Amino acid sequence: MSAAIPQQEDLAESPAPGGTRTGEVRRPALVLAVACAAQFICVLDTSIVNVALPSMQTSLGLSATGLQWVVSSYTLTFAGFLLLGGRVGDLWGRRRAFLAGLVLFSVASLAGGLAQEGWQLVAARFVQGVGGAVLVPTTLSLVTTGFPDPRAKARALGLLTAAAATGGALGGVIGGVLTGLLSWRWVLFVNIPLGAVLVVAAAGALAARPAGHVRGRLDLPGSVSVTAATALLVSAVILGEERGWLSVPALACLGGAGAALVVFVVVERRVPEPVVPLAVLRVRPVTVANGLAALVGGVLPAMMFFLVLYLQQVQGLDPLTAGLALAPTGLGIAVGAQLAPRLMDRLGPRGVFVAGTLLSAVALAWLSRIDVEGSYASDVLLPMVLAMTGFGVAGLPLTITATSGLGVERAGLASGLLSTARQVGSAVGLAALVAVASSWTASAPGPAEEALTRGFAVGLTGGVVLLLVAAVLGSALPGRRRGRHQPG
Repeated sequence: MSAAIPQQEDLAESPAPGGTRTGEVRRPALVLAVACAAQFICVLDTSIVNVALPSMQTSLGLSATGLQWVVSSYTLTFAGFLLLGGRVGDLWGRRRAFLAGLVLFSVASLAGGLAQEGWQLVAARFVQGVGGAVLVPTTLSLVTTGFPDPRAKARALGLLTAAAATGGALGGVIGGVLTGLLSWRWVLFVNIPLGAVLVVAAAGALAARPAGHVRGRLDLPGSVSVTAATALLVSAVILGEERGWLSVPALACLGGAGAALVVFVVVERRVPEPVVPLAVLRVRPVTVANGLAALVGGVLPAMMFFLVLYLQQVQGLDPLTAGLALAPTGLGIAVGAQLAPRLMDRLGPRGVFVAGTLLSAVALAWLSRIDVEGSYASDVLLPMVLAMTGFGVAGLPLTITATSGLGVERAGLASGLLSTARQVGSAVGLAALVAVASSWTASAPGPAEEALTRGFAVGLTGGVVLLLVAAVLGSALPGRRRGRHQPG
């Protein structure tokens, strides 16, 4: 089995067989636009509901726990099904997987917007997460297989990364505008016209898999066990934040995740067509890239979390104004997305990742100097944009390294692994940094605003530490390939 998996020397930007794109991509430019839009709305929905939560509570009579599950239900199924979603595209065709995921996501959005009871909204968000979990790795694999030229692929992946990060950054802004001007229901309804346009565009841009293609079999026991392990791990994080890290529910979920992981490894050793061939984990660059993605995955959402609370609870901004104050993060991501492909030629994955990570670390160190009397213009705006630029630069080499080492037939698996690593890293890293900040705030003397600010600063400093560790470990990524043409 391991002989079929490319090793390190085959890693860098391997094209589809024959140096051409796969037959599933008919119109690459349109596919890229569709992929970016799909990534945007999927990531957008992790945060767009946050500003609307008070309105949802009033309208549907949700309890505090119910509100938590409006947010967590999407995160839970989104993270849990990413790996399976990517593999489905490999086995059944990316056009079919993309359209199925998009329709499921859109229908669930409609159901959530029409909800009359809290449980209906939570159920819709669960289903929405499943649709997103199919969409995200499928869009990533479409781009990695649809652009065989290394430079074109780097530019396309840079735009895809920027679209996803912009969706996460603008969720609060768009949610605030829709809730303020219309109602909370429109934070869900907005996906429906977008989904309809994307269905039509994707149907024209993607071709069905050739009739002669031999479809593999889905490893159901492996899929169930790895999905359960991921979902239970994320549940443990959610419950740990809500009820305490040593609470029975959190520990039970953590133990269940460990047991499911053991079952998964046993199953994958025995089945003829595993959902994740264990030999994949022995491809060093792929494993390193996924590990780094998980390590730094929680730093960006933690930064946004601390900043939005600082702007509201310390600086006194209302939710919509605070969201607008964070909107320039999109500029930082856009700059990073433009810089990264150009730097890849000169520095290679290792150099670009280290440079981007160090830039973000310096920017977070600057942000960690915030105080109660701080100014948005001088203490938040510039370092925030610089941090996002660094994240935009550092994301591309991880994406290319993680998705270029397993071949076209496993592009969905590679995309699912990377998406899962990022999502699990985001959940665990965010929870850890928030726990550190909360602990410091609880023990800090002085007025509440000073204690909060100190806690946020300590949390941001924790993010700096993670980024510096990642920069050191990033030396294990591949360097620049010898003989690559240098741009004049």
